Amino acid sequence: MNKDEIIRRNLDILNEFMKYAFEFPDTLDKIPEDAELVILPQNDPEMYRENTKLIDKLKKEGKSFVVVRMKRPETIPAPEIEVVAE
Repeated sequence: MNKDEIIRRNLDILNEFMKYAFEFPDTLDKIPEDAELVILPQNDPEMYRENTKLIDKLKKEGKSFVVVRMKRPETIPAPEIEVVAE
């Protein structure tokens, strides 16, 4: 998996986390301001391994981080787009 693919897939899972956080805003209060957020997608072993490497790197650097374990959505719902002309 190349760097661009890792970034894209992490953005996808971050998007899902943010949807949850918007629904339950107190979730974000649990994350310290100076902490890195690392999401371990439970049903995506490849990304789980990649993000575990990131955790190891953050530990070595002595940085603060928060780990979120969640399932990556199986399918991304197609948006409904409505064009409104005035």
